[in-house]
Amino acid sequence: MTFASRSKALFGHGLGPWLKARQWPSLCQICQAWPSRPVCENCMALFAQPRPRCPTCALTLTQTTCPHCNPSPPPLDACVAAVSYTFPWSECVARFKFHADPSLGRSLAEVMRHAPWVEPALEAASAVIAMPLSAQRLRERGFNQAFELARHLAPDKADAHTLRRATDSAHQVGAERDARFDNVRDAFWVDPSRMTRVKNQRLVLLDDVMTTGASLFEAARTLRAAGATHITALVLARTETRDHIQDD
Repeated sequence: MTFASRSKALFGHGLGPWLKARQWPSLCQICQAWPSRPVCENCMALFAQPRPRCPTCALTLTQTTCPHCNPSPPPLDACVAAVSYTFPWSECVARFKFHADPSLGRSLAEVMRHAPWVEPALEAASAVIAMPLSAQRLRERGFNQAFELARHLAPDKADAHTLRRATDSAHQVGAERDARFDNVRDAFWVDPSRMTRVKNQRLVLLDDVMTTGASLFEAARTLRAAGATHITALVLARTETRDHIQDD
């Protein structure tokens, strides 16, 4: 009897389902502890504690109301950020996004899942819309980091095809706040064949990092114009101020 046939006899359908069910130890992505989960409990306790945040832009609050959203509310019904874009998460995002390490997606998605309000938002949504990349950026990077997070968080709802990026807009890295909003004006559109996935639906709009919010806000306006009734933005990491310059 071959190894494959013995395995099938023992496990019914081969080793695949059994292996997927196993929780194999690994190195912690942050402190390198072994054996561990991809992000160990100590690092979660140290670096992923919930903070008081604005419910519509997710900035860390130092007062009871948000000084940015009170005079000018964003086009979102809610905004949830799991962690701040500081050490160690900024380094994790850089490895994930810029150094072709999509395997980090599962670990970072688990960090998001443990944040308050994430599970209720995912459960209430009919679809989890990944922030799209332009065709050129997708070719350069090889994967869409927002969709990698979405498919680990909500595999049955993750959507990378409904919202499209219409143009190869200028890179946001290093751009001033006003320029960022100019760069993404009219940059998104909804695929006409998938309008029913948006109209009269509750949606989660998911991205990895939120800085000024320019890209997320423009995408939300596009989904709202297509008929979405409720939009929650969900991001892994939020910068500490709207003017902090990193990549949206």
